[in-house]
Amino acid sequence: MAKQKKILGYINLQLQAGKANPAPPVGPALGQYGVNIMDFCKVYNERTKDKEGYIIPVVITVFEDRSYELEFKEPPAAVLIKKKIKIEKGSAKPHMDKVGTITMAQILEIAKQKMPDLNANDEDAACKIIAGTARSMGVVVLG
Repeated sequence: MAKQKKILGYINLQLQAGKANPAPPVGPALGQYGVNIMDFCKVYNERTKDKEGYIIPVVITVFEDRSYELEFKEPPAAVLIKKKIKIEKGSAKPHMDKVGTITMAQILEIAKQKMPDLNANDEDAACKIIAGTARSMGVVVLG
């Protein structure tokens, strides 16, 4: 039976897909655990190059022997909403200034993509989470 590696810690980062580099926040976050920063950057960039233009969250599990495992997440809901309805950013005053509209069909597409990361039991609950995010960005939800 293989011996379980002892976990030193977890690091959560949100980086541009295919554009990780040793500059902050990557360098300091990994450096404190003694992880090979250039090696991480190569692996991250290689595994996210097909999602160019998105921010991809990653959870890095660092082990005692300075090895690590990467767990990639889906892009944040706000980023997916902005891409779907083609806006630069959300509203500073979401209840007064509206920046765009989104349909329930578009919300369903985003919910299906985000489902593994959401704390929802079914697509209906996932849609409500995504719709709430859209509203808090100043996006009008149709339907």
